[in-house]
Amino acid sequence: MPTTFSVTQVRARLVGSSSPVLVETEAGLFVAKLRGAAQGVPALIAEIVVAEIAGWLGLPVAERALLWLARDTPTLDKNDELAQLLEFSVGLNLGLRYLEGAVSPRPKQLEALEDDFVARVLWLDGLTQNPDRTARNPNLLMWHGRPWLIDHGAALTFQYTWAHLTEQSPREPTDFSTHVFGTRAALLARYDAEFAARIDKRTLTRALEAVPDTFLTDAAPDTTPEYSRLLYHAFLWKRVRAPRPFIP
Repeated sequence: MPTTFSVTQVRARLVGSSSPVLVETEAGLFVAKLRGAAQGVPALIAEIVVAEIAGWLGLPVAERALLWLARDTPTLDKNDELAQLLEFSVGLNLGLRYLEGAVSPRPKQLEALEDDFVARVLWLDGLTQNPDRTARNPNLLMWHGRPWLIDHGAALTFQYTWAHLTEQSPREPTDFSTHVFGTRAALLARYDAEFAARIDKRTLTRALEAVPDTFLTDAAPDTTPEYSRLLYHAFLWKRVRAPRPFIP
């Protein structure tokens, strides 16, 4: 489970649909994903689980930490909207290490990325049903000459519709037509077996163990954290099992 740090100061609200903020802690700067944002705690769960799986696939993701936001934490940004967001987010939140100097990739840089990397990203997004990596918003940053993955809060969409899931829901195919690498989806067939060998039941268990109990309880108050993890695990494992529904 990620280490917990206390937020000592909020610097500013950053651009992004998830309303991230830049914060200072005793361990340095983090981009904080807040429980009080519109997507709520499920988005924080998705950020953790997807990043853990990405790491097992050899994809670069920022260091994660849990951030404790106290009431009346000092802030340099006196915006009223931010003040309300911080008020709703008192308690435990998620932090991603701030990649200082990172920039958005240019279209030509995206086109030049190697097949191996592109296939890993497609496989990850197919498994986790991530709709939020488009040409308009690839959710990638170039840092120290490498592409890094960011912003996975929109993935694991099934966690918003537990009551309507069926046995076939995890087997739904993935539509890569709007994905930033959608035109290269045929690569998946070449790399599928290699990536699948990295993600077994134990890998999924470890990814879910990284999620704090309090996040799971807040997301599903009527369910124990242990049972919630079993539900997530069962869904994801059905997507991992061959023939995988996200392989064209």
